[in-house]
Amino acid sequence: MNPPAAASAFLTEVGWEKARIVPLAGDASFRRYFRVIDHDRSAILMDAPPPQEDPRPFIDLARWLTDKGFAAPRILGENLDHGLVLLQDFGDARMRETVDAAPESELRLYESAVDLLVRLHRHEAAPVRPYDDKEYHREAALLTDWYCPAIGIEVDAEAYRAAWDAVLAPVREARPVTVLRDYHAENIMLIDGGSETLGLLDFQDALAGHPAYDLVSLLQDARRDVPRELETAMLDRYRRTTGAGDAFDIAYHVLGAQRNAKIVGIFTRLWQRDGKPRYPALCPRVWRYLDRDLSHPALKPVADWFDANIPAHLRGDPMELASK
Repeated sequence: MNPPAAASAFLTEVGWEKARIVPLAGDASFRRYFRVIDHDRSAILMDAPPPQEDPRPFIDLARWLTDKGFAAPRILGENLDHGLVLLQDFGDARMRETVDAAPESELRLYESAVDLLVRLHRHEAAPVRPYDDKEYHREAALLTDWYCPAIGIEVDAEAYRAAWDAVLAPVREARPVTVLRDYHAENIMLIDGGSETLGLLDFQDALAGHPAYDLVSLLQDARRDVPRELETAMLDRYRRTTGAGDAFDIAYHVLGAQRNAKIVGIFTRLWQRDGKPRYPALCPRVWRYLDRDLSHPALKPVADWFDANIPAHLRGDPMELASK
């Protein structure tokens, strides 16, 4: 986590030449983050190195969200040639740690997070590309491309694609909204001194798609257990507020299965390709969500494929299964 070579010159360009640079975090991509401290002010330095990363989608959507009244980080400076962006510092109060330390805040904060999505979905979708069938299939195939080979099984990939084709209709029919795609407790900040104002992070991959997707991301969180009764209550809250009907409920479970299949594949790839072995241990939780979604009647074609190709005892931590 050494600062990028161009960081010092960049900070000088944007008026932070005397600031200290403190390592903050990396994530599942090539991006890294640093806190920049200059006396009584601070900012976040995003290192999104080209050609692996392009910070422009993040910058564009941050400005779109801010224009619509949402708390996305202000862009304080940018150098696209080096992939460096200086961002407003939202502090350290993430929703994840706040809820874990104070369980009595869980319901209140999840209600706030759902209400934010309700407000977001009242707007026309941002000018981003559509979340279409091609993308759904590409993502779902990450499971057959990475997880299945990792645990040493051969599966019927053609039948897998056909099963998804059979269940995607409810997803296609809704008016598209801005889908942040990684909306969960580790990407939601409590800002303004720990008030209920929610700050948004990690939205550079946003697409225009179904409003249920970000609810799945929030309520079937790969990184923390969300109680099933809380998931049910928050779905009821969203549906009651928006008037969403049974078709929304079906789409929620279809997208839940699709997203969780994708995540199992991504976490396996992060281990095998990118040398990040902490991610496979998260897969058993994701499989539990996936199995729950597959129990919905609308998912029967996909559930039948899983029963025929990946039996229950092979649904778990791929690193652990591969060692047996």
